[in-house]
Amino acid sequence: MSMKLHFREYGSYRDEHPTLIFLHGLFGASSNWHSIARKLEMRFHILVPDLRNHGSSPHAQSMDYPAMGDDLAEFIEEHGLDSALLVGHSMGGKVAMWLALSRPALVSALVVVDIAPVNYPNRFAAIFAALNRIDLQKLEGREQADRILAEEIGEFGLRQFLLQNLQWHDGHWRWRTNLPVLQREMPGITTFPLPSAGGLYPGPVLFIHGGASDYMLPEYRPHTLALFPKARLRTIPGAGHWVYAEQPEPFFNVLNSFLQQHHAQGSGFAV
Repeated sequence: MSMKLHFREYGSYRDEHPTLIFLHGLFGASSNWHSIARKLEMRFHILVPDLRNHGSSPHAQSMDYPAMGDDLAEFIEEHGLDSALLVGHSMGGKVAMWLALSRPALVSALVVVDIAPVNYPNRFAAIFAALNRIDLQKLEGREQADRILAEEIGEFGLRQFLLQNLQWHDGHWRWRTNLPVLQREMPGITTFPLPSAGGLYPGPVLFIHGGASDYMLPEYRPHTLALFPKARLRTIPGAGHWVYAEQPEPFFNVLNSFLQQHHAQGSGFAV
C-alpha cells in the first residue's frame, strides 16, 4: 500500500522548468540533498521526498522495493507529472531503478549514485547494534548518544549522519526512522529483486560512483548494462559511498553536465 510522502520543494513550478526528484538512502532524509537542490533551483523544479519509514514520512510495516516504487509512482502522479528525472543515492538509487524498470514511462532519465542493481551483503548489523544500545528513555542528549555510538562506530561523520534521525519530540527522544522495521527488512533492502514485468529501461542513465567505494564493482557492469543499455559510468576520485557529501563540487559538476546535456537534447524531461 502506497502512502503520502513528506517532501521538500525547490525552484520554479513545472510549467516553467523540468522536474527533478532526488531520493535519499538508508537512514537518510530529504535534507541530505538540500545543498545540491539549492544549486539547481534556478533552472529546475525540484521535489525531494522522505521515503517511507524515514524523515517525516509515515511509518509502515513493509519496506521492499515494490512498495517504495509504488510510493514514488504515486508521488509523481499526485504532482501532476507525466514523468520526472530521478536522482537516487544508495537505497534511493535502487528505488529509482525499480521504478524505471517497472514503469519506464514515468522516468525521463535516471541518475544512480553509488549503487548497482545487484544483491549486496548486509553491512549494517553493527550499525543497528549500536543504535539499539541507545536507551531513549534514559538518554540525556545528543552528546551522550554520540559517545554510545562511538563504542561501535569510529567514523565521526557516519555517527552524525545517523544522529540526524534522533529527535526531541513532546518531551522525549525518539527516532524519526522506523528502526525495528528497517532492521527486520534489511535482507530485502540489500537485494535488488527484478520487477515481474522484466525488460529493461531504454532511457538515458548516469551511474556516479565513488572512487574509494566498493559499491560499484567491475563485475556488476555487465548485469547493469543489460538492464540499462544506455548507461554511462562516471567515477569521482577520493569519494566513498556518500559521494555527494564527501566530494560535493566534483559530484555537482558531473551531475550538472548530465542535466545540461539531456535538457538541451529535450530528452523527455517533464515540463
